[in-house]
Parts: sequence; C-alpha cells; structure tokens
Amino acid sequence: MSATIEFYVAQAEKCTAEAEASALTQVRDRNLRAAAAWQAMADKLLHTEKLRAEKDAAAAAAAHG
Repeated sequence: MSATIEFYVAQAEKCTAEAEASALTQVRDRNLRAAAAWQAMADKLLHTEKLRAEKDAAAAAAAHG
C-alpha cells in the first residue's frame, strides 16, 4: 500500500484533534508531536512529487527537441 499525501494530512488532523480534546498535558504533547511528524511526511512527499513532475516535464521537453 502506497502512502498518500491525503493520508498523511488526515493523520495529522486526527492527532491535532486528539491533542485539542485531551485534558492531559503529556497526551496532548504526544499527539502534537505525532501531528507534526505526519505533517512533515506529507510535506516531504509533496516536495518529492513536485520534483519528480518537474524532472518528468524536463525530460519530455528534451525528448521533443
């Protein structure tokens, strides 16, 4: 199963919501750290996909002269 940006963002939102709902500081902090990690994974994948698209576009342009 391939991870998607949407999945990572959904997990980040879920962790953020759980953090906001928690009355316990340690649980809130843990969920905020998890949300940050999920968001970082989404950002990294988005960046990777952007670079791949740019590379593919450049290769296509070079192939067509």
